[in-house]
Amino acid sequence: MSTIRCDIVSAEAEIFHGEATLVVACGVMGELGIAPRHAPLITRLKPGQVEVVQPDGQRLSFYVSGGILEVQPQVVTVLADTALRAADIDEAAALKAKRDAEDAIAQRQDALELAEAQAQLAQAIAQLQALERLRRQLKH
Repeated sequence: MSTIRCDIVSAEAEIFHGEATLVVACGVMGELGIAPRHAPLITRLKPGQVEVVQPDGQRLSFYVSGGILEVQPQVVTVLADTALRAADIDEAAALKAKRDAEDAIAQRQDALELAEAQAQLAQAIAQLQALERLRRQLKH
């Protein structure tokens, strides 16, 4: 079975380094599936889940706050400001961030504060979605 090396790196640390048969991520233009021998590319990522399918079939889920995905002939690299294993997401903190962002949007602050609140809301929702996907995977 053909594989490609995958590196997921945040500003603080390397989160994952290993072989994969498929890497799925949320690009700004839509969802991407990267398999071995994929054409080289660079794209921006939206806040959301990155899923790595390992050669043994195990699926690993990660949350990224956005960033860059780079595909080279032998390696896929995800560079993110924040990257977490889905299992490490603090659900209570994500729910609080979601409520706070919704409150800020409801108060209709100036354009800059509104844009910041919308970005925080998108990140909180992406974290909660990553947790939900992880829970569904664990049930199967």
